[in-house]
Formats: sequence, C-alpha cells, structure tokens
Amino acid sequence: MTKIYRKTATIKAEQFDGSDEMVDKYELAMGGSGQLWIKTLEGPLKLSVDDWIATGTKGEHWAIKSDVFNETYSELPVVPKAVAAWIKKCKHDGIAIASAMDKEKFPEKVADYFRTYYTRDQWIEIQDTFARAWLDGYMVEADK
Repeated sequence: MTKIYRKTATIKAEQFDGSDEMVDKYELAMGGSGQLWIKTLEGPLKLSVDDWIATGTKGEHWAIKSDVFNETYSELPVVPKAVAAWIKKCKHDGIAIASAMDKEKFPEKVADYFRTYYTRDQWIEIQDTFARAWLDGYMVEADK
C-alpha cells in the first residue's frame, strides 16, 4: 500500500546567480561546452543559473532545479526572540502547542506578538507562523 510522506529535514540553500563569487565559493567546474558542474556525493551534476545549491549537514552540496525547489521547500518562519524563547520553554516543559497558544499563559512579550494583528487574515497568519515555527523550526528575528 502506498503511503504519503513529507520531508522533515531542513537545509541551507542559495540560488545560483552565475557570479564568479558563487563559482569560487562552490568550487564549480567548467565543462567543455561552457556548462558548469557542481561536485556532489554522487559525482558531478550540471548546474544552471537559477538552480538552487543545497548544503547538507556534512557540508555536501547538490543542485536542485528552481521549479522543484519552489514546490518542495519553503523558508522557515521568522519569529521574535520572545516567541522563540517561549516555544523552546514550552517544548522543554512538555507543554502541548494548544496550551502554548493559550493567551492566558503568554509572557507579556509573547502576548504583544499575538496582538500585532488588525484583520482576521493577519490573526490567522500569526497563528500559522507560530504553528509552523513549533513544528518545523524557525529563524529568530534580528534586533531592531
């Protein structure tokens, strides 16, 4: 029986722009017809401008065509430091996501984050961002 799976790993990726800096950074090789190649664990792989260069946990690289990348990956959500700390604390303390999103339990700065909406769609987006951060991981917002 066929089952459906989702990818759960996070990767670092950068869209190839054809610049000499990226050619040098990723030690790309030039083929006879001017085609660029990237070294991968499976051997050399063709690379074109707008392809994405992914980097694995051991520093290995591979190329992903732009359309495949856009269908497969999305950026991690960005949350304020207070929200990141709240998620970390709740997970450490074994608190479920529903309780973590209970406004009666929020520290003040987390409550402030959840109060930054003006429309129903913005309220839903804030909740979705929190849930994605909880499940997939997150980036912490830069200090302002």
